[in-house]
Amino acid sequence: MRARSFSVPWFTVLNVIQLTIAGIVVITPTLWMVLSSFKPSFEVTAYPPTLIFSPTLENYASLSQTTPFLHYAFNSVLVTVSSTLIGILLGAPAAFVVSWTRITWPAIVSLVARMAPGTLFLLPWYVMFRHFDMIGSYWSLILTHAVITLPIVLWVMLPFFDGIPRSVIEAAQIDGCGPIKIFRRIAVPLVSTGIAVASILAFVFSWNYFLFALVLSNAQTKTLVAASFNFIGEGATNWGGLMAAATLIALPPLILAVVVQRWLVSGLTLGAVKG
Repeated sequence: MRARSFSVPWFTVLNVIQLTIAGIVVITPTLWMVLSSFKPSFEVTAYPPTLIFSPTLENYASLSQTTPFLHYAFNSVLVTVSSTLIGILLGAPAAFVVSWTRITWPAIVSLVARMAPGTLFLLPWYVMFRHFDMIGSYWSLILTHAVITLPIVLWVMLPFFDGIPRSVIEAAQIDGCGPIKIFRRIAVPLVSTGIAVASILAFVFSWNYFLFALVLSNAQTKTLVAASFNFIGEGATNWGGLMAAATLIALPPLILAVVVQRWLVSGLTLGAVKG
């Protein structure tokens, strides 16, 4: 009996090669950052790079000794969670209205605002908050970060609301349901996966954004991303401490993405299919 020859399609091999190259490109800087956080500062910038070294926790220990790291972490969580909630509370109803009425200009305006460089908004924000004596307050950071989360939520939620059959909404209208009741009791339960996806993406974008926090915060309200610049000086830079801080800053979004990976991928795929 002749053995069957097994051949792998060429496009499968090509896909594996492409994914491998993409994985290496993505993971190499992250791996280098994590490894550098366990090196003494002078070895981080050594040339040629030292791949074999004695790991040390000195950089992580110095974070709590030289900076109020836990306080900065609290600031980041407060600003990120609050701005994400504002984005959901305002963006989800806006997406529902845009989807139902087919009036798309509000969504396009929000997208233009999101695509524009943050520096265009920084000066108006600064002048306005300075007028109301809000520079350095938590509200100045929360509101400016909500400008980031709101367009994300709106555009992520649109395909999910578009996927709701209009007959379902019309049947609720015939039964006497008003717009608010339809949104709360019918639309929201049907797009719960989309809300989860939008919340995760809004959280990640807000957590990693530093421009507004760098200018509008003070020593008491500074976030982790903005505080990481404390390790950069004019004469010398504490590269080991900077790498340790960057590693810890990257952990919350990474852990969140790993925990909800299945729902995140399925939600994005579902939204793309519905759109």
